[in-house]
Amino acid sequence: MTRVLVLYYSSYGHIRTLAEAEAEGARSVRGVQVDIRRVPETVSASVRKAAGHVADDTPKAKVEELPDYDAIILGTPTRFGNMAAQMKQFIDQAGGLWARNALVGKVGAVFTSTGSQHGGHEAAVLSTQLPLLHFGMLIAGLPYTFAGQMRHDEIVGGSPYGAGTVAGGDGSRQPSDTERAGARFQGRHVAEIAARLAAGRDISSFASQSIEEVSA
Repeated sequence: MTRVLVLYYSSYGHIRTLAEAEAEGARSVRGVQVDIRRVPETVSASVRKAAGHVADDTPKAKVEELPDYDAIILGTPTRFGNMAAQMKQFIDQAGGLWARNALVGKVGAVFTSTGSQHGGHEAAVLSTQLPLLHFGMLIAGLPYTFAGQMRHDEIVGGSPYGAGTVAGGDGSRQPSDTERAGARFQGRHVAEIAARLAAGRDISSFASQSIEEVSA
């Protein structure tokens, strides 16, 4: 059994929506078990309420459980081109795992959200991939075989570095069908790689998806 963890932090629900799509995609691969977890909150309840944060009952992750998975997909909102502080604090607690090479060879991936198309989307994904490389993980992005990221008839989050969504300046825009499809594709892509690595199979060919499939 190949195990995939979708681990996220979400303030207003956009990342949680994409996390569910990532998990759906990963579950579509035979023999893959998927868990969705969130990193612990570091902001007080009063501040969250004042800021309009959305309540989240997803179980909390534990750092010591990370080695139990063959792949870990991280989801974080963008904070000035970087990951959210909550995600950073969680990762910073994994020094012991790094010291004993507990995550070496596992598959890692990242997805994100930004307030605008040019709000640091790609920078946040790339900067979040850095600690995964320090852990010795193998990075998977969002291949161009997901043709949805090439469309130009609508606003589309995501890039070859990872799936994503654009929340809008006031956060009212929800992930589009194309953006959710991108997250599902990435989840499946990561799960396929992890399953093939676990079974010792070739990972050179993966399913492709046309723009017609995305638009259907």
